[in-house]
Amino acid sequence: MNKIPCLDLKGQHAQIKKEIFEAFEKVYENTAFSGGPFVEEFEKGFAAYCGTKYAVGVNNGTTALQLAMLALGIGPGDEVIVPANTFIATAWGVSHVGATPVFVDCHPDTWEIDAAKVEEKITANTKAVIGVHLYGQPFDMDAVNAICQKHNLFMIEDAAQAQGARYKGANVGGVGAMATFSFYPGKNLGACGEAGGLTTNNEAYAKHLQSLRNHGSVVRYYHDEIGYNMRMGGLEGASLGVKLKYLEGWNNRRREIAKRYHAEINNPKVKMQAQPEWADSIYHLFVVTTEDRDGLMQYLNSHNIFPALHYPVPCHLQKAYAHLGYKQGDFPHSEYLAAHCLSLPMYAELTDEEVGHVIEAINNY
Repeated sequence: MNKIPCLDLKGQHAQIKKEIFEAFEKVYENTAFSGGPFVEEFEKGFAAYCGTKYAVGVNNGTTALQLAMLALGIGPGDEVIVPANTFIATAWGVSHVGATPVFVDCHPDTWEIDAAKVEEKITANTKAVIGVHLYGQPFDMDAVNAICQKHNLFMIEDAAQAQGARYKGANVGGVGAMATFSFYPGKNLGACGEAGGLTTNNEAYAKHLQSLRNHGSVVRYYHDEIGYNMRMGGLEGASLGVKLKYLEGWNNRRREIAKRYHAEINNPKVKMQAQPEWADSIYHLFVVTTEDRDGLMQYLNSHNIFPALHYPVPCHLQKAYAHLGYKQGDFPHSEYLAAHCLSLPMYAELTDEEVGHVIEAINNY
């Protein structure tokens, strides 16, 4: 058996190389390298896909989080509640506008933000809650949104890992004030380069985001506010436009692989993420926990299977946030996950034979 990595993008790009290069040729012919018609075409398509009125393309997912904060008027002195178990960029978006991330633990079974823990973190300075559709599985948006409405807070969906995930039957991206997306190459919908975006049903937010990404300008050389150079590139927009057509098929293949993992992995040493009936994951990552994480990783490596770690240090224990004063033991579920998690191989191009090899190896551990 050849090496089976956690993620391999070569197979995906081999399938669509001709189409991608033809799209790039059009960008070159139009010299539309920064923003422009190919980004706008993707924005329209992605908004329709998410079921929202607007989509705004930017240069990466971290930027999307930062601009979301700015468009909602969040800044110095404000607090935003963020799950402790997420990729660090969720918290960066808050910090980059001078606000303070206030971390909260995850649910012990779904590993998503625990709505029951959110309300106790709310203060007079709280302005928003960012929920993360972690690993491609939606968090309990109705529960979190009810708390936000009760306390007059914004809810933001961090959907960086969840392009096409469904919550109660509808694609994510349209429940909160806005949703942020990453189109990093390794995502289920990944650009050929760095890219990100936001979706919203609020016209004022969309227009503000469009201005912020473009030097605070609506009319060229007239600047209404301090802005940023955070546009999506034309090549990235064109590549995303091509890939969007294939996203449902790729996501469904991931669901097939996940279904086999759930049904056929029967080693009691391995625990999987709980799947609520209202959450339809796209399995950006397939994460399991086990008591001897390093032992299982070494065993799988010996069988030419190379899992990954997402994420080995929770946000509140990162050195970058030491000044906030969090300590080991503050969020036990997030800390357990960080110490025991392992991401199994998951990408649409995995063959049935490779999936079977992963399952067999784990069951024999």
